[in-house]
Amino acid sequence: MSPPLLKLGAVLSTMAIISTWMSQTLPSLVGLNTTRITTSDILTQISPKEGWQVYSSAQDPDGRCICTVVAPEQNLCSRDAKSRQLRQLLEKVQNMSQSIEVLNLRTQRDFQYVLKMETQMKGLKAKFRQIEDDRKTLMTKHFQELKEKMDELLPLIPVLEQYKTDAKLITQFKEEIRNLSTVLTGIQEEIGAYDYEELHQRVISLETRLRDCMKKLTCGKLMKITGPITVKISGTRFGAWMTDPLASEKNNRVWYMDSYTNNKIVREYKSIADFVSGAESRTYNLPFKWAGTNHVVYNGSLYFNKYQSNIIIKYSFDSGRVLAQRSLEYAGFHNVYPYTWGGFSDIDLMADEIGLWAVYATNQNAGNIVISQLNQDTLEVLKSWSTGYPKRSAGESFMICGTLYVTNSHLTGAKVYYSYSTKTSTYEYTDIPFHNQYFHISMLDYNARDRALYAWNNGHQVLFNVTLFHVIKTEDDT
Repeated sequence: MSPPLLKLGAVLSTMAIISTWMSQTLPSLVGLNTTRITTSDILTQISPKEGWQVYSSAQDPDGRCICTVVAPEQNLCSRDAKSRQLRQLLEKVQNMSQSIEVLNLRTQRDFQYVLKMETQMKGLKAKFRQIEDDRKTLMTKHFQELKEKMDELLPLIPVLEQYKTDAKLITQFKEEIRNLSTVLTGIQEEIGAYDYEELHQRVISLETRLRDCMKKLTCGKLMKITGPITVKISGTRFGAWMTDPLASEKNNRVWYMDSYTNNKIVREYKSIADFVSGAESRTYNLPFKWAGTNHVVYNGSLYFNKYQSNIIIKYSFDSGRVLAQRSLEYAGFHNVYPYTWGGFSDIDLMADEIGLWAVYATNQNAGNIVISQLNQDTLEVLKSWSTGYPKRSAGESFMICGTLYVTNSHLTGAKVYYSYSTKTSTYEYTDIPFHNQYFHISMLDYNARDRALYAWNNGHQVLFNVTLFHVIKTEDDT
């Protein structure tokens, strides 16, 4: 018990002693207690007219001397006054005794309240101590989180260094554009000084130089994914939609393939606007059913996986016939090595700035992803790369500039988790989040012309914008 409580206990004990003393001892001091005297002790009669006289004397059982006196008759008024004063004094003593008893009870009650409050204060003290400990733990946790964030930012240092290196090249590129603009202006001024053929050759030369400059910015490393932009809501939960990355700027046809199996119908729309409004321009009935949703349109032809096989089909939209077909050696099919959502997504066909690709898995690579570059005409495998990433653990994947990017899931919280560069035959783990707005992605493909990702998200056709870190090529690059 703390010192203040000890003092309060001492006060309560003292008041209890005072109450007992006043109720028991005070009456004795004023002669209110009585002692029994037997009639055998009476010796003589006292006349009321006599003065104060000793009437008798005796000893009580405790051995004390008891004297009995008789007051004279003329002192009756005086005796009555003293009796009244004595009675009043007794009443005051009794009232004091009762007040002290009430005070004692109230003090005891308050004492119990103080004891209860002491217990609560001790509990609060323990809680404050726990809060202090938790605060230290929380600060340690926050410090660790900040440290982890710093660790995540460290890989950006070489990227920033690359930006420094490329700054001069960008300046040179701008200077070259200015020079070309000056030449074009000069040609416009001198147009009357040249014949048609010479002028035509100069224009072709300039166009070639411009294209060479632009090729320096064709490829880059994925840094960010933004969106999505919802284009349309249609079809079943699974499907694919796409445009041709090699089509001209005026050719904006859209192809639409609903479901992942038991279907052969491809719908064509002349533009995105027609696709949104549902105005079909043409329908194709393929000779074979397709498997999965991982088809691609490339240079006017549709490439798809034939149902219940590892055969790749090349179908021409212009001629309406199969131009080539080839078995993808050792590739698993029919839900042996699909993406996490299933749907016979074993073989994923895709295209990027470099060309046509197939992504799949084999028993020989223990079910891990294999990347193969294909000849777009014959479907022959030009070269393959074996990765260490399990195909069945991937949500989806896509190629940008010869690098495969793999998502960790097809559900909420998906992000680009892994990448593999075919240029360097190396991989790295990444952390590039994107908003999976409709919670179930069954198709995700990159279009190099639009610099966008086409996705089928739970019956929604959506687009994601991508941000690339461009590495500018120089004359010394091989």
